[in-house]
Amino acid sequence: MFKLFCIIILVFSLLISCKSSIESSNYSKNIVFKKQLTTLELQTWYQKDYLKDSIPGISLDKWYRLNKKTLNNKSIIVAVIDTQIDINHEDLQGQLWTNNKEIPNNNIDDDNNGYVDDINGWSFTGTKSGGYVVWNRYEYVRIIQEWGPLFKDKTEAQIDPKDLYKFKEYLRALKKFNEKDEYSKNWLKSLNHDVAIYPLVKDTLKYFFPKEDYTYKQLDSLYKKYKINDKRYRQRRDDNDKDLGALISYMMVNFEVDESTFEDLVDQQTQLDSIVNKNLNIDYNERLLIGDNPNILEKGYGNNNVSNNKAGHRPIQDHCTKMAGIIGANRENNIGIKGIVQNVKIMPLNISPSGDEHDKDITMAIRYAVDNGAKVINMSFSKQFSLHPEWVKEAIKYAEEHDVLLIRSAGNEGDDIDKVIYYTTDTNFDDHKEFCSNFMVVGAVTRKLDSTFVCDFSNYGKQNVDLFAPGDDIYSTAAGNTYKYDSGTSMSVPMVSGTAALIWLYYPNLTAAQVKQIIMDSGTSYNLQVIVPGTEDKKLPFSELSKSGKVLNVYNAMLLADKVSKKKK
Repeated sequence: MFKLFCIIILVFSLLISCKSSIESSNYSKNIVFKKQLTTLELQTWYQKDYLKDSIPGISLDKWYRLNKKTLNNKSIIVAVIDTQIDINHEDLQGQLWTNNKEIPNNNIDDDNNGYVDDINGWSFTGTKSGGYVVWNRYEYVRIIQEWGPLFKDKTEAQIDPKDLYKFKEYLRALKKFNEKDEYSKNWLKSLNHDVAIYPLVKDTLKYFFPKEDYTYKQLDSLYKKYKINDKRYRQRRDDNDKDLGALISYMMVNFEVDESTFEDLVDQQTQLDSIVNKNLNIDYNERLLIGDNPNILEKGYGNNNVSNNKAGHRPIQDHCTKMAGIIGANRENNIGIKGIVQNVKIMPLNISPSGDEHDKDITMAIRYAVDNGAKVINMSFSKQFSLHPEWVKEAIKYAEEHDVLLIRSAGNEGDDIDKVIYYTTDTNFDDHKEFCSNFMVVGAVTRKLDSTFVCDFSNYGKQNVDLFAPGDDIYSTAAGNTYKYDSGTSMSVPMVSGTAALIWLYYPNLTAAQVKQIIMDSGTSYNLQVIVPGTEDKKLPFSELSKSGKVLNVYNAMLLADKVSKKKK
């Protein structure tokens, strides 16, 4: 009966009008969503259809199955402003943008666009030596450095009214810095202790487990048995008089946080040391090796190596490679995964080391994308502070003038971004009104049609998040010619970017504003009470967490795009 019901609904949806088809995809309590998925279903769940597959995906497979339209040999350029990319990944071959106006490796700017030998894009964080910046400071650290000389130890009464906004941002940055700096230094101190004591713990536990094959449960049992006086152990106790219970407890904690090896601890210690001494270091200069001035807009700084594997550097190709795979992994090579759209060219633009992106790099990357033919710009990054929001605003307006759509992740802090500003943004900081029509913000949902439907990490906002898309356990291409699962609002954005590209391939007469509205209007509605991210049990209707109140639906978007496009002719 269930299968028959689904078939009837599907057939009916093909016979009625576009509006009715869109409405028919909405949530119904008569359809029980699928909880247990096969490996293949888990890898592709976000592409499934709620009615046909009982999985709340974006109905991509449904559109490809039912689409009868054909395309000419044309493609859409989608810029991915992100980390570096694995340009040699097997599933991205043929899908990456090539600047045909540039002659490779002749050290000449053949197309006079301001960038030398930019064959596949540009690394705005590239160094003069051909490498790349690994660590950036957080933006609030840069604000303290830049504005500290103006505002340090001053009160609001001493501030010129024209500088009041900067002064308040400085105080907010200082508060954030003090909290983060103290926390990170204390954590690093604890890790340094853990690394120092680890060999002693391992040596002690060998007495009880010669093969070192203990489990958390066995350690817990040993802790309960020996935490008070144990004569056998007391005979082995060294001069430091270390307490056995404390040593066992230490290893149990490492098991709980999946740091059961010494290498795990050392790696975390190394990462945190860089956070303290680079991300949070006011005097650290990440632009030294680039050789530019971050407070001046200019073309040509950085280098052309968007897929750098320079020895000794921390690899940062994973993130951009995942974005590219979701958007445009080759659908016709019968390997790996299938991207949203086949006829696409991914333009990688590197701006994202570990830390916060510079507004200069964001600005110049947007302008590069627009000037070099991108129609969609994928931006899976966000930050809570901005030194030069006016630069980025002008770049967004520049993209609007050229009918380019920008799509950004909502962020992963579980915040209401109607109340907490996240940059890059399409809203003015003073009146909180949108200043453009070509900018989208995307939150993340899970595959569970219950109170946990919205990812617990996802930012949200009735005014400043436009819609949601799947962002939990998303399988995509990854660095090193691999495939991985990942979660985050970052994973949701390329689904919307790919959909925008797909719409434009078939309906090129639509504007960026129309494509944005089509995607928002055509989404799937879910009549659910969901837990609000950042809370333990506060619930709201899902429709209240974004402007559209919906989840991306490719099939519906293509139907609506067809309808809107025909009205324009």
